[in-house]
Amino acid sequence: VQLQASGGGLVQAGGSLRLSCVASGNIFSINAPGWYRQAPGKQRELVAQITSVVSTYYADSVKGRFTISRDNAKNTIYLQMNSLKPEDTAVYLCRASVGAFAGTEIYEDDFWGQGTQVTVSS
Repeated sequence: VQLQASGGGLVQAGGSLRLSCVASGNIFSINAPGWYRQAPGKQRELVAQITSVVSTYYADSVKGRFTISRDNAKNTIYLQMNSLKPEDTAVYLCRASVGAFAGTEIYEDDFWGQGTQVTVSS
């Protein structure tokens, strides 16, 4: 199982980006997927997470600006980021608890994507 994040880049303040995180492998389920970010000199923080079929979590700093979503058919998690601010600059990483087939059995483990850089200029 691998998680591949993409979609980062350089954008001016007020702009938008959409990050994607694609899970590959013999996927059975993707649970509690989330996006984290880590800025230089700061701790990694949870930005957004799909916590259940009907609920999501957002950090206070991104509420109303970021939207997390998923496409189960594509095993993909998205993070739509609008009204970006310079303080949103960070490496963004996706994480999920993934159930995968191993022969006739299913195992579940936490996986991280490799990160994608988001830089917001003022």
